[in-house]
Amino acid sequence: MQHFIASYGYLAVFLLMLAESACIPIPSELIMLFGGAVAAGAVAGAHLNLVGVIVAGVAGNVVGSYVAWAVGYFWGPPAVRRWGRFIGVREHEIDRAVKWFDRYGPAAVFFGRLLPVVRTFISLPAGFAQMPALRFGLYTTAGCIPWTAALGAAGYAVGSNWQTIANDFHGPTYAIAAIIVVAIVVALVLHFRRRRNGAHAAGYQQDAQPPARQHR
Repeated sequence: MQHFIASYGYLAVFLLMLAESACIPIPSELIMLFGGAVAAGAVAGAHLNLVGVIVAGVAGNVVGSYVAWAVGYFWGPPAVRRWGRFIGVREHEIDRAVKWFDRYGPAAVFFGRLLPVVRTFISLPAGFAQMPALRFGLYTTAGCIPWTAALGAAGYAVGSNWQTIANDFHGPTYAIAAIIVVAIVVALVLHFRRRRNGAHAAGYQQDAQPPARQHR
């Protein structure tokens, strides 16, 4: 994987992230960590830009997610369960993603992108549920950006030391996912609270206005 990214740059990041989102279990943690490290100059002769790495990663995620969504949408669970094992898709992983989607609905496509394992397979139950393509794409893109950017930035920060933390990165990725999810939830709560307070204030002002006099 390292040689592929070092040799083919953005195209390699795009294809690997596409495969990961199409339910081929290639860890996005390693792809984006190494891509970020290459952008930081960790590999001699390889010249990448961090923004370009992140854009390639997000684009690959979205395209691969549509591949998995289309499989679920047009062929459904029986085909996935029958043929998934040939590309390393295990039945319990599909069941986990389906339960996540059933519990949280379309929002699972967004939040599922922030969680290891679930993020790889969440597109399948979205297809099973016949989720509209445009809505699926919007939720998917919004969920891919923070995860992919965080991993790329982490790889850029550690540079040539990326490999020393790669094997132990599963713990930090869960932490990153948790931090991002908490931040999003807090932002949503504050947003709706401001809207509610604004609605209450508008209602109070309307009630406080004296009634118009009626002309006889």
